[in-house]
Amino acid sequence: MSTAERRGFLRAAAAALATSPWLARGEAAAPRQAPAPHDMSHLPASWTGQEQIGLLLYPGMTALDVVGPQHMFAGLMGATVHQVAKTLAPVESDTQLVFSPTVTLAQCPRDLDILFVPGGGAGTVAAMQDAQTLAFLAERGSRAKLVSSVCTGSLLLGAAGLLRGYQATTHWATHALLADVGATPVHARVVHDRNRITGAGVSAGLDLGLAIVAMLRDTAYAQTMQLLAEYAPEPPFNAGTPHTAPPAVTAMVSDMFKDFTPQVRAALAQAQGTRPTTHR
Repeated sequence: MSTAERRGFLRAAAAALATSPWLARGEAAAPRQAPAPHDMSHLPASWTGQEQIGLLLYPGMTALDVVGPQHMFAGLMGATVHQVAKTLAPVESDTQLVFSPTVTLAQCPRDLDILFVPGGGAGTVAAMQDAQTLAFLAERGSRAKLVSSVCTGSLLLGAAGLLRGYQATTHWATHALLADVGATPVHARVVHDRNRITGAGVSAGLDLGLAIVAMLRDTAYAQTMQLLAEYAPEPPFNAGTPHTAPPAVTAMVSDMFKDFTPQVRAALAQAQGTRPTTHR
């Protein structure tokens, strides 16, 4: 289903909800004619906005970190989602899924409602060592109304100085690294601290996206998005956290990160000497 089709679905749902006793807010019930499905005059005012949303793209990012939140953001009626990269050349993810930027770092609006950063592995470390990327994040992040990330994207935010003094989460295997960027680690699927909202590993991007949709619109809008996506996970295995996975599986996955931690710490040491000071 395309973005236009999703938004059309939401318009129709909004028209139906607008006549629902559940949204009547105590008004006396009275017969009324159902509005046309796409009659925008009957939409709740809170269901349409003008948000400017920037999703950072960089080589080697984890594709699902981007796709989950982008799906939710793209369904926000009235919002503009900018896929931001250093150039307009296609950006390849860690699984060779290719993304098309819509604006460059320089072209991205200065005042964003949401700045979103995905995570990854070696690609994230490389982005943490890129002065242009860090400068962009520090500048736009200091001005954005909401700064967000999924998975190790929080470490990239941290390298830009945007998580110091905030509670945050990240992929479970890299949680200890949050302290290195001055954040307070919190073990939760989504962590919201003032204007920072961070998601745990990879699949948590769907939860983060829905949480932000509810913040920007309302619960009914977010529930409509959830139902449209049929997001009701029933995984075939209960191995999604180190507390539920078999110990041997947890040990094997932990071992996969043994080189990542020192690489991140080296990148952070480099970033501390190059990033500008942020004041927000």
